[in-house]
Amino acid sequence: MVDLDNPQTYRSIDPGGMLGHLHALPEQCQSAWHKALWFDLPADYSRVKKAVVLGMGGSAIGGDLLRTLALLEGRVPVSVHRDYGLPPSIDEDTLLIASSYSGNTEETLSGFSQALTLPVKAKKLVLTSGGQLRALAEAAGIPVFSIDYKAPPRAAFPHSFIPLVGLFHKFGLLQDQSSSFTEALRVLQELSGELSETVAQAVNPAKRLAVGLSGKMAVIYGAGLLSEVAQRWKTQFNENSKSWAFYEVFPEINHNSIVGYRFPSDLRNRIMVLLLHSSSLHPRISQRYHLTAEILANEGVDRELIEARGDSPLAQMLGMVLLGDYVSFYLAMLNGVDPSPVAPIDYLKKRLAEDQAVHLDR
Repeated sequence: MVDLDNPQTYRSIDPGGMLGHLHALPEQCQSAWHKALWFDLPADYSRVKKAVVLGMGGSAIGGDLLRTLALLEGRVPVSVHRDYGLPPSIDEDTLLIASSYSGNTEETLSGFSQALTLPVKAKKLVLTSGGQLRALAEAAGIPVFSIDYKAPPRAAFPHSFIPLVGLFHKFGLLQDQSSSFTEALRVLQELSGELSETVAQAVNPAKRLAVGLSGKMAVIYGAGLLSEVAQRWKTQFNENSKSWAFYEVFPEINHNSIVGYRFPSDLRNRIMVLLLHSSSLHPRISQRYHLTAEILANEGVDRELIEARGDSPLAQMLGMVLLGDYVSFYLAMLNGVDPSPVAPIDYLKKRLAEDQAVHLDR
């Protein structure tokens, strides 16, 4: 098995430098927070009644987590549109946020381009590093929050989530997040020290989880403020570890999934269920976690209950994201794969572009 305590492991298997992005995550969160507080938007952006985030993949997860925070407070509802076009609810009281790290995500461009032609003018904001999205926004005089950090979109997570939190905090669309962010940064810094590749596997929770997952399929369970964090773990296993993974949420799990643990019987010893838990969840939900773990044990399925760190929702979410990122990275090392490239996605985009070119030539 790959030795996760050997520095040579990372030099040989991680030529794309994903480990460096993990090291930088706390600092990038701090940078994105300060940049958001200094970013100017028209005053009427604070008077919106709902927000819609257009995005896909790593550029959309920030909207997913923002939706969770907003749901906890009940001030301004946030939805995430992961598709072509626009949802039908866009109106003048909507803040429409187009998030695409590259600026060339075709689904996001489809929705944003459509928004520019609507007779009803929603407030608009763009998060991107450039591309067609930036060009369209600048031509239309729409504010652009520029992402300057160079990374795969999933590793630029601080710049797709923290600016949204900072801007919503600044405009009163979320409650004051200052103390929550201070706590979140402390949690991130503490975890960075505990999860680093220089910390031995025997006392490194991320390495230990990765070893437990080696050769198995990850199924991630979350609830409440950790529902979308569970999705982040799933996608990080897919993209970083190049492995199958799925996620589900409580309490829905207890109305169907727990009946399906038995068959195919040969899969039971090839699956590990990760239960992401928060102390702030409803007591009945917490009870469901423990009972579900009991049912999994009775069926002979490996499981691990993972507790979020911190008190505020923001701290718990960000800390759990960082832990999942490290676990997926170490699993990539155990799988012997560079976590940075996403060849199947590149292939798909290439084929779609070729098909579109052929269609236009007809």
